Amino acid sequence: MFLFSIVMILGGIGCAVYLFATGQAGTVDGLFLVLTSLLVAAVFAMYLKYMIGRAMEAAKAPAPAAKTAVASQAAKPAPAPAAQS
Repeated sequence: MFLFSIVMILGGIGCAVYLFATGQAGTVDGLFLVLTSLLVAAVFAMYLKYMIGRAMEAAKAPAPAAKTAVASQAAKPAPAPAAQS
């Protein structure tokens, strides 16, 4: 999905550049094509930023197995002393 996002961003920006270079962006249809291609590039760029952010969070967080082992040891109550009669 990462590589597909990169391709879509480059394709959207490339399409907008092509439309400006050929002069087609001056028409109403060309303007909508430019806006659509830049919108596609922006959406995939935001998704890419989100994906990278989640990967960085996962790399920083400790392993969940170690976290649950410590929590289960802390949650065990101390044994009650035997009643003396």
